Amino acid sequence: MAEIRIHRDHDLGLKKAREIAWKWAEQVEEKFDMECTVLEGEFSDTVEFTRSGVKGELTVAPDHFELVAQLGFLLGAFKKTIEGEIEKELDVLLAANKKKAPAKKKPA
Repeated sequence: MAEIRIHRDHDLGLKKAREIAWKWAEQVEEKFDMECTVLEGEFSDTVEFTRSGVKGELTVAPDHFELVAQLGFLLGAFKKTIEGEIEKELDVLLAANKKKAPAKKKPA
C-alpha cells in the first residue's frame, strides 16, 4: 500500500485555515468523487476523506496542514501523479489566501 504525506506551513490561523480546508474538501469531493467528513476540534480540525482505493485525513492546525493518505494497490501505481495534483490544489488555495503585507505609504 502506497502512502502520501504532505506538510504545508502557513501563518493564517485556525479560522482561515478551516476555510481553506473546507474549500479543498469541496474540490476533492467534486473532482475526485471523494467523501469528506470534517471533524472540528478546539485547536485543530481533521478532514477525513475516502473513496474506493483511497483513505486519508488532512489535519488543519493554526500554523500548518498535514495530509496523510493511503492508496490501494491499483492507485499506488499513480502515487506521484496523485501526490502532485494534491500538492498543486493545496498550494493554489494557500497562495490565494496568503496574508498580504500592508502597503507602504509613499513619502509626502
